[in-house]
This record gives sequence, structure tokens and C-alpha cells, in this order.
Amino acid sequence: MSTSHEVVTLRKLFQFFIPMGISVLLINFSHVIINGTLARSSNPEMILAGYALGMSLLTVTERPAILLRQTCSALVRDRRSFRAVRYVAIYVFGSSLVFGALVAFTPVGEWVFQGIFGADAFVATEAIKVYYALMFLSIFSGLRCLYQGIIIYKMRTRWLTIGMIFRLAGMLILSQYFLHVGVTSALQGSIIFLFGMMIEASISFMEARKLLAKMPEQDEECEVAGPKQVLRFYNPLLYSSLIVVWVAPILNIMLGTTERGTLAIASFAVAGSLMNLMLGFFTYFHQIALIFVKSHPLLVRNFTLLLGFIPTLLMLVMCFTPIGSWMFANVLGVKDDLLTASLHALRGFLPFVVIFPWLDTLNGIVMANSETKLMFSSQMANAIITIVLILLLAFFLPHWNGSLASLAQSAGVIAELLMLVWLYKRNHPNLNQLRP
Repeated sequence: MSTSHEVVTLRKLFQFFIPMGISVLLINFSHVIINGTLARSSNPEMILAGYALGMSLLTVTERPAILLRQTCSALVRDRRSFRAVRYVAIYVFGSSLVFGALVAFTPVGEWVFQGIFGADAFVATEAIKVYYALMFLSIFSGLRCLYQGIIIYKMRTRWLTIGMIFRLAGMLILSQYFLHVGVTSALQGSIIFLFGMMIEASISFMEARKLLAKMPEQDEECEVAGPKQVLRFYNPLLYSSLIVVWVAPILNIMLGTTERGTLAIASFAVAGSLMNLMLGFFTYFHQIALIFVKSHPLLVRNFTLLLGFIPTLLMLVMCFTPIGSWMFANVLGVKDDLLTASLHALRGFLPFVVIFPWLDTLNGIVMANSETKLMFSSQMANAIITIVLILLLAFFLPHWNGSLASLAQSAGVIAELLMLVWLYKRNHPNLNQLRP
């Protein structure tokens, strides 16, 4: 759907997309800041492993909040529909807060990290400490996404970049303070993360509030009047996401069983942060498809073809030239065995990066057609293949460290794309939506 009746050109698509891409690039750089700060501690492997375990569990609580961005940009067309989405968001925030509090302040945290994850006592303690701050992060992340949905629909995407610039500045200042006083705990990393998220959520709220005030109370073309209509779109996204978000904890659990479990977990986390830095700019193809594929399918196809191969080229440079080792050593501050293991893990992410732009675009097309139920099956395929492969690799090749998990994730995303293509073609046997 288009947000207006004016003609959309390739130039306008770039003007819409580039600020979103920059904002995601900065988001991933913020994770690099955190990992780089923790890597300069006196015990980097243990503290990074504790932070990675805490963050892998955070994906379970944060993912439902992140889905509010797509839900809001797809459904909100007036103040009434926004109230309907906000009503759903309140329940999402409350559930996330309760879950985080259980992990941080009850024996559930110890049971999860030591029992399920199999972490040793020190790493488990660090992971629990992380949740003292992360239990609040899902709320601010959800608020950010809720209001960014309005900003994206109104094509004011430059505010995503502005918000990230202020978020990044705050995180840099706080990280430098922690480096000055000394990095001793993974909790410091989660505090940096939470502080930055609060800044970004505040800026998104201030801009979206002005845009919302200009929207009509009720748009005649908008069918969303209450939470029931929102849940028909949101629930399939939620259920499919809740399948995939458990993959990261399982990957870390299996890495913890390998020959050098702490090194495997830490190298996977460090490699993932650099991979996300390379891919980050290109993670909004779904928004292009969601907003424009029905009105300008050929333009969406051309746009995707223009940009879709760039992440692969960047990853090839990082994986097979000295630039990758330089980035790990000088930007992330890793060295010795951790650097070698991280580089190997990064190479395992290469198929993931090749596939992602095309999968993300197809997900956007599916959401534009309100066929979010298809994503449940495709992400189920992703989860099954990823888990089966990590089990096999951890058993037969336990010395491969973090590359076990990156290879498993790459296989999973390939399976997801194949399944989604098959399901979409089955539903649309006579439709080639991205062809002129």
C-alpha cells in the first residue's frame, strides 16, 4: 500500500529506505560498542559469555515488542486504530516485564542459565545480573517500535536515524565511563543497552505524537476498530517469532557442551555482532515490500535487485581479506584464540547473508497481503533445520567452536526461504507479484 496518491519513484524509495538502513547500521554498531567494552574487561571470555547468554534469552521477551513496528505501520491509519494497537501493546509490555522479573529475582534465572543452558556458576551469575537491566528493555524497545510504525507509515524515516544518533552518543558516553572506572561485570553492558534504548524511545515518541495528532479520529477506509482486528495480523507473527526466538538459546546451550564451551559462545556472539554490522543497513527490505509492493511491484523488484547483492560482497571482504581480522582486533578488541574462532564463525554466516535480502523481501510481500500465517510454517522449518543441524555438528565436530552455530543458522534461513516460496506459490499459482 502506498501512503499517498503521489507517484513513487526509485529515488523516493531510496529516500525512504536509506534513513532506516542507517538507523539499523547504527543499532548494530551499538552492539559492537557493548561487546567491545566487555571485551576489554579483565575476564573477557567469561563476561562476554554471560552477556551473550542473557541477550539470547532477551530475544524471547523482546521479539513480541519488536513486532509492534510492522503491526503499527501496516494497520494504523487513524487515531482509533492506533488505540487498538496500543491496547495490544500494553499486554505485550506487561508480559515481558513479568518474565524478566522472574529471571532476575527468582530461582528461575539460575534454573534457566545453569540448568537449561548448562553454564557454569560464574557465567550464569553474569547472565542473571544482565537481567537486572534487561527486564525493562523490552518495554522501551516496544515503545520505540510502536511509535516508529507511525513514523515509517508517514515516510518520516529520517527520524529513525536521528533517534539512533542520539542513542549511540549516549551509549558511547556511558561506555567510556565504564571503561574509565573499570569493566567488571556483564551488567554494565546491559545498562549501556538500556540507556540507549530509553533515549531512542523518547525521541520516537516525541515525533510520532505530532504525526498522530494530525491523523483523523476515524478513517473510513481503515477497518481496524479494536484489538481483535489487530490480533488477526499480530498473532501469526507472534507465534512464528516465538518459535524462532528459542533457537538462539538452544544454539548457546549446544555451544556450551562443546570442547571449549565458553570460547564457542563468546566467538559466536562476537562474530554475530560483526555480521549484523555488515547486514544491518539492509534489514528493511520487508518495509519496502510491505508499503509499496501492491502499488509499485516492479519498482520494489528493481530496488531489491539493486541492493540485494551488496551484503554478500561486504561479507566476502570481511571473511577472506585482512580487513576482517583487523575489525575483530581493533574495533571489537578481541585477540588470540577468540579472534581466530570469531573469524571462523563469521565465515559460517556467509550463506545467511546471501539469503537474507530475498527472504526479507518475501516476508514483506506476505505481510502486505495479510498472509502472516504463512510465516509460521516457514519459520518452523527454519527452527527445525537449525536445531537438528546444531545437534549433529556439536556431536561430530565439537572443536569448531562458534562456527557450529553460524552454519546451523545459515542452513535454517535457507530452509525458511524455500518453505516460504513454496507456500506463497501454492497460494498464488497464477501470480508473479514482482514481475511487470
